Formats: sequence, structure tokens, C-alpha cells
Amino acid sequence: MERLVSNWYNHRPLPESYICPPETRPGKLSIPSGDTIPVVSLGEALINRSNTILNVLRASQEFGFFQVVNHGVSEKVLNDTMNVVEEFFKMPMEEKASLYSEDPNKVCRLYTSNINYGTEKYHFWRDILKHHCHPLDDCIKLWPQKPTRYRDVIRTFSVEGKKLGLTILELLTEGLGLESGYFKKDLSEAMLLVANHYPPCPDPSLTLGLPKHCDPNLITILLQGHTFGLQVFKDGQWIGVQPLPNALVVNIGHQLRIVSNNKLKSAEHRAVTNSKVARTTAGLFISSSEDSIIEPAKSLTNAAQPPLYRAFRYKEFLSYYFSMMGDTELALQPFKLPFNQSVIS
Repeated sequence: MERLVSNWYNHRPLPESYICPPETRPGKLSIPSGDTIPVVSLGEALINRSNTILNVLRASQEFGFFQVVNHGVSEKVLNDTMNVVEEFFKMPMEEKASLYSEDPNKVCRLYTSNINYGTEKYHFWRDILKHHCHPLDDCIKLWPQKPTRYRDVIRTFSVEGKKLGLTILELLTEGLGLESGYFKKDLSEAMLLVANHYPPCPDPSLTLGLPKHCDPNLITILLQGHTFGLQVFKDGQWIGVQPLPNALVVNIGHQLRIVSNNKLKSAEHRAVTNSKVARTTAGLFISSSEDSIIEPAKSLTNAAQPPLYRAFRYKEFLSYYFSMMGDTELALQPFKLPFNQSVIS
């Protein structure tokens, strides 16, 4: 418990173990927090579905990141979710002690920095609450009991978020020309909630809340709140994702990149800190079941466009991904096929 940043951040200067190597430090340069990250109104699909599909597909191809508005998740659900997660991290340490664990296999746990705290070369300025959301009726029994409304609020958010994720996946299914319902069942069966808390940092130029990485899963739905901190790497520069009222951030994960045979982009991103206010986010990570076979969709490959990846079980990918500390290209390398191989072996 004493390792949690929330426990000591306002009592000491930035520890040396949190200072990133010079090449990965965010520095003090101004980052564009611009309107270059696409914003897609999903409500338009009721009137002009083909245009919405085009907008979602284009954003997924060019950025791998976009924000959605008019998405069907109510303002009340979003506000309740952010409030209850912030309330959790503000609780006294003794009320959260039973959830703290450094065992990555624990279904619901509170921890700090990253999954590999004991072996990582330097630490990250965040505390994390992480728990499974599927099967919901079983998992919910292991979620935090405090705040008292946590389980009810997060149940609603997870159900609504999963519904939204499946809607976006179906739009991408149509845009890619796959058969309807391609991503249903085991390819999108599992889901994690990851709530990140970034306390005020004494020197944001030297450390990161989250390192540069791509998500390993299928698709992520993020409630990022009102505080800036999320950045996406595109064309050699970092672009800030401006918080928008009642918007949700969507990003494409490695599995969707692989299934699309690189037609969609899994975008590298990171989280920076600030010295003034805490930042809290809540993300839903929709993924395949561990035994699911992941491979490029056969209808997207042919002699002219051979599969770029071999077939594998999702749990094999996850194990390697975490051993590579999320390094984008290293994580994908063992699953790539030679360019001249046109059949998945």
C-alpha cells in the first residue's frame, strides 16, 4: 500500500525512480491539443448510416483514435461513473487496503505504476483500479464494496459501454465488408475496467502517467473526464486529445489491427501528468476470450493481399505483449508472417 502514489505524492519531491530516460520524457514543450483527432457523431447513423460508417472507418484507418458524441450513453451515467471512481481514489487508505495487490492474476485489484512494478526500470505516476466485467454477475461480487454505490454505477457503465463498443464494431464490420456480427461472441466476449488516477505531480516534465504503447485488446472505450493528459502519436509528433463534454474516446487495439490485416491502425498513445490537479479516467477494454483464435479475416485476404499475421490464441499474444512491456513493434513481431507467405500455417 505504501507504494501507491496517492499515499505520498504531496509529501516529497519527485523520486528518482519516477524520472523517465531523457528520450521518453514529455519535457516542457507545448503539445498541440487540437481538433485534429476526429470527432464522430454516432447519432447521425439513424439518418445517414453510410456516412457514419465512413467517418468511423476513416478515423480508424488514419488515427486509430477518435472521440464519439451522441453515442447513446447518458450524461448521468458518465457523470455517475466519473464521480464514483474519483470517490474511490479519495477514500482513506485503510478502506482500500484489502484491494491492494501485486498479483497480476487477481480478478479485482488496486496497484500502482504498471503490471511489472518489481521489474520495471522506472515507475509511472499513477494508481490503478482494475477488474474484470465478464461474466458480469460473477465478477461484480468481487468489485469494491465502497463507495456503496460503486457496483450499481459501474454495472450500468459497463453494460452501456459494452453496447456502445459492439455498435462501433458493427459499423467497422460493415465498413470493412465483413459479415454482419463478425465481432460478436468470443471475439468480443471479455471486458476489463481500468480506472487510472494521476495525482498532481511535482515535475510533469520528467515523468509519465502512462508510457507510449498500443492497447493489446480489440477496442477501448475511455471516459477521460475534464482534465487534459491523453496524447496520441501521429506523424512523428504527440497530439493532445482535448476533453469534450459527454464525449467518449475510442481507440483501436492490436487485435482489431490484426483481424483487419492492417487496414485499421492501433495507435500509440501515452498519458502525461500535471502539477495542479488530479486526473482520473475510466476505460473499458473489450477483448477476445483468452482461447479465441485471432487471425486476419479471410474475406480481407487474397493472393494480392496475403495475411500479414499467423493465427494464434489471444492468451499467447497477451503473455508476450506484457513481457515486451507494451513495445508496439516487438509485441507484434512473433505473430507476423513473412511477406511472401500467403497462407496462415
